[in-house]
Amino acid sequence: MSSPVDRSHWLTIFALTLLFVSYNIANAGINHLDIEDNEFAEFEDFDVDDVVGGVASDQKNVLHDHEEPSTPEQDKEAAIADEDEATVETEDNEFEHVDEDEYEGYEKDSTSKPDLKLNEGPKITFAQLPAHLRSNWESYYLELMILAGLVLYFFNFFLGRSKNQRIAETWYSAFKGPLIEKFALVGDDGKLENSQPGLMKESENVYLLWCSGRTGCEAVLFELRLLKRQDLVAMVMNLFRPQQDQVHVKVFMNDSDMDTFVMCLAAKKTANRFVREMADISVYCPEKKSAVDKFGLPANFVLMSEIGEASSTLLDVRVCSLINNIPEVIESIHFSDQYSGPKQTEDTAPSKMPEVKKMLIFNFNLPFKKGKSIVEAVEIIRPAIMLTFHCIDRVKRFRLSKEFKAKAEKNRQKVEEAFLKSTHAARAEAAAARREEKRRLEKEKILQDDDPEKQRKWEEKENKRLAKKRMPKMKAIKV
Repeated sequence: MSSPVDRSHWLTIFALTLLFVSYNIANAGINHLDIEDNEFAEFEDFDVDDVVGGVASDQKNVLHDHEEPSTPEQDKEAAIADEDEATVETEDNEFEHVDEDEYEGYEKDSTSKPDLKLNEGPKITFAQLPAHLRSNWESYYLELMILAGLVLYFFNFFLGRSKNQRIAETWYSAFKGPLIEKFALVGDDGKLENSQPGLMKESENVYLLWCSGRTGCEAVLFELRLLKRQDLVAMVMNLFRPQQDQVHVKVFMNDSDMDTFVMCLAAKKTANRFVREMADISVYCPEKKSAVDKFGLPANFVLMSEIGEASSTLLDVRVCSLINNIPEVIESIHFSDQYSGPKQTEDTAPSKMPEVKKMLIFNFNLPFKKGKSIVEAVEIIRPAIMLTFHCIDRVKRFRLSKEFKAKAEKNRQKVEEAFLKSTHAARAEAAAARREEKRRLEKEKILQDDDPEKQRKWEEKENKRLAKKRMPKMKAIKV
């Protein structure tokens, strides 16, 4: 029977053995898991030199243990045998059977080298793409500014167009009743059947209204020239050169209902422009006179009149009081029996007298700049619109005295003579050019003819004409 000491000794050995076995099993499981997790473990590189060196060293140790000491002769024979075994037999050249004379350019010793470029794949080029918009805003400043400008322009276009349309509709609704009372036809568009009478839209800022059927005049044209609110550039320019919405009234008078005179009452800036641009004012009444002393009008108005009798009669107390009440509305009042529009430039000077018409022209401002609404501005301009009908009746009844009538006719005759004199030189030059062209064509026709007799006669005729032209002119005196 074993003692307690031996029993404890065996228990200790068994425990150590069990611990060693369990450690090996656990280590083997971990290694197995590593190998399974690594899918490319079988392709891992090994250090071949270490493996070969280890095997060779083991074989060498085994040989040294079993071999007996050899003699010098045996060592020499072993060295010769090793050299024979180390000799590598080369394969015969595959082109050894080829005749050198049969193939040109063939070299027996030359070894062909494969072209490595043939095995190379296509080169891949990567495009240089710009950075993303969110990370490179600096590169798109110009595009963003253009886009913002376009959005702002179109927003202003629709907003300005709608406002101009509201102004025109408010004005028409306010004066539709009085115009129907004064005229037989309101909103005439020139067609036989006017299906939709009313305002005609000429553009986004210009509206027209034709009225006819009244004694004393052929027709009246109301033209609403509003600011170009739909144009952003025009609105920016308006900040530097302010302009106003205007209503232009053009009255086409009958020939028998207006006498011969030209006069204009306008603000100073407008008067200067009329003298430069309007043909009738620049010819018949270019002199500007103050209207303060004689008529009691504001200081910013000047009067240009051909006949003093006409201006003193037509600018009566009613007209002057209305101008004093609303001086910011009245821009100009222009009466003329010689109205032909703006002056023509010297390059396009006409060869005959321009066609003239008898007209009354009124230019009124729509005061929107003092914080007034559209309805309030339209009501302020109402007395000015009513002034046009008063002036039509006054001009129809007015007649010049014989003295001023003769003066007006004399002025028109002088203007016609000056015009004919100014155009005489141009007509003479044009006639000379036509004669010269006629002679040139005649000469070309004669030269193209093969008859030398005709050419000789034409040359003699031309020489006589030139000699006669060079002779001095003398007057024949009868005794």
